[in-house]
Formats: sequence, structure tokens, C-alpha cells
Amino acid sequence: MPFKDKNVLITGISGFAGGYLAEALIKKGATVYGLIRKRADWRKPKNLVDHGIIDKINLIEGDLLDITSLASALDSSQPDVIFHLASQSYVPRSFESPLDTQQINCMGTVNLLEAIRMKDYDPKVIFAGTSEEYGLVISSREQYIRVKKRYGTIFPEPEKIPEIPIAEENPLRPMSPYGVSKVYGDYIMRNYHHSYGLKTIVSRAFNHEGAGRGKKFVTSVITRQVMQLKTNETDRIVIGNVSAFRDWSHVKDMVEGYIMLAEKGRLGDIYNQGSMRTNSVLSYLLLSLEEAGWAVARIESMKKGKVIEKPTEIDNSKMFGMKFEKTKIDRMLLEGEIEFDIKDKGIFVYTEKKKIPIEFDPNRFRPAEVPILFSNTKKIQKIGFESRYGLRDIIRDQLNYFLDPKNR
Repeated sequence: MPFKDKNVLITGISGFAGGYLAEALIKKGATVYGLIRKRADWRKPKNLVDHGIIDKINLIEGDLLDITSLASALDSSQPDVIFHLASQSYVPRSFESPLDTQQINCMGTVNLLEAIRMKDYDPKVIFAGTSEEYGLVISSREQYIRVKKRYGTIFPEPEKIPEIPIAEENPLRPMSPYGVSKVYGDYIMRNYHHSYGLKTIVSRAFNHEGAGRGKKFVTSVITRQVMQLKTNETDRIVIGNVSAFRDWSHVKDMVEGYIMLAEKGRLGDIYNQGSMRTNSVLSYLLLSLEEAGWAVARIESMKKGKVIEKPTEIDNSKMFGMKFEKTKIDRMLLEGEIEFDIKDKGIFVYTEKKKIPIEFDPNRFRPAEVPILFSNTKKIQKIGFESRYGLRDIIRDQLNYFLDPKNR
């Protein structure tokens, strides 16, 4: 489906991915409408200004919790395609405000679907689901024993170990109110397809990052502090769980995937979007230091004396049945050779220029952690998707963004 002269409505257009998606669609000749909440200060959304597209978008005031405003937005935009990106997407906040998260993400999504159904519109609807729906993924027998001891119950029980890379058929075990809310959205999207014939497609998007990512998200927490370290605004980095693994994609890859699903995705179906690699938060931090000019020689825990030489050395060995780019420290963490936790207090990073302290903040650890996310994206690859960006590309873009003092 060519997008030239098509009407596209993006909910959550003022969010991180919304600006990238709108920019890509404008380049394809689409007429883009964006749903935004009314601001008391009347300020224009920063990300749309940063992308240079604020005057190329038709902004519509509305609220996901107000179905009347959604009906009006549909009348104004007459959409051929809707990308439903709007949500409360910050996982830590979902633990602090679970009710708000459920209202926005669950009721907001069903309000949108009901407005479409009751108004008899017939757009394709691409839903931005999340890898957090998979949640507790079992990567080894040892991990299974640990989490079984911690939680008592794992449901559903794994049929195979390891359960990664994560395919669309993997069990859903969300570990946060945010993840739970997205499971609801995932199922209600498919239900409205099966029950009412709406043209819905679900994207289960794994972590996507880049310039402009919110400052509270871990990759921005890291790259912002690294740039502050570079400009002598701080003398240390403060972080939470560095042993968590994530599948990080560039946001530009992610929006191309969204567009491809609208063009070629099968209605009522689910597609993973990710990079088909997994890297630790610690690797992201160490590689960010290297991209900022500090070559990492070794790391040492502040307590317990754990020492790793050349932790960022590239390792392309096969793990979980797949070859993917990772670091030496990634491999060691995945194989259980080493682990860093809150009892270590932190890590000293030794470079040729200076010794950099990385402090662990107990308040940044989640009440219930998702230990590893690693996508299997063969399904979306079959309709033509290819990832273009690597981990260092993402890091460079984020560091460049925070080089500007007004963004720090």
C-alpha cells in the first residue's frame, strides 16, 4: 500500500517514536495527522520541532480517555491508516501508578477501537505492543531454578529451556503493570479484528532507542551521564541493574517496520520487531564510554573483587542457537561466569585516561525484573524487513544528542 496521498493518524505523535514515524511518512507523501493532548502552556511538542516537521503535520487535540474527542479526531483525519503509539510507556512509573497505566493503555485503546467501530471507519490499525509482554523469559535451567525460588510460581511453565530467541508463540509472562496493560491491548486489538472485522495488526516491538529518547529510559540515563562526564558536569555514573539484557534497535529501524506492517502485514496477526541480538545494560554503558573517547581496559566491582580484563572485546560466538554481536562481558554474564548485583555496590571502569566509578542505586532496581529480551524476527523478515543499524550507531546518535547542552 503506497502512502502517497494517504491520510495517516498517529496517536502519541508527540512521543519519542511518533516524531520519527511522522517524518518517515511525510517523506513517503502521506498526509499526517497527530493526536495530542491539550497543553496548558500551548507549547509545541519538542520532538516534532526537533524533527523540523511541526508545520507539516495536522495536529488534533484529543484524549484517549475521551471517546468523543477520538470520534472527532477520526472525522477530522478520515484515516486510511492509524498507528496507535500513545501509551504510558515508562515501566518504573507503571509500578508507581498502576491505575493510571491501566486506564490510559487499556481503556484508551478500547476507546479508540470503539470509536472506529461506531463511526464505521475502515482504517488499518497498527498497534504498538511491546516485548515487555513476554516478561519473564527463561534462558537457562539455572535461571529457572532462581526465579522459581524467588516467585514460587511460573505460569505458564516453560515447555522448553531456553525460551530464547523469543518468537511470537512464546508464553506471555509480563512482569510490570505496563507489560500487563500491553497484553490487554494486544488481545483487544485481535478481538476487534475477529469479532468486528477491524483491520488490526499487532507489533510487539522490542526496545528501540536513538536521539531524543526520554531522559528516564535506561539508554538515555547512560548516554546523558556519559556526556555529563565528558563535560565535567559529574564525576561518576549512577545506574540500576547492569546485568539485565535487552534487544536494542534503532528507532529508525522500528518505524520502518511499522510502515512495512501497514503495507504488507497480515490482518489480525502479530509480528515481533527487534534486532535479533541481546546485550547487557553494562555493555551499553561501557560501549558508550568508548564512543565518548574512553577505551575500556578492565572493570572491577567495588565490593567482592570481581575483575574482568578487556570487557568490551567483541564476541560473535553462537549462543541460544544463533550468532550475534556481543561483548566479552555479555558472554560471561549469559553463561553465568559472573554477575553484578546490588551487593557489589558498583563498578570501577579503568581506562587509559581515568578511573570512572559506576555506582549502583537501589532505587533504580525494579520490584520485578525482566532478566533478558532477545527477539526472533524471522516472521517480519519474511515480508521484507531488514535491520540497518547496529548498537554503536544507536549510542553515537544518543551521545550526539546530549552533546547539545539544552538537551542535557
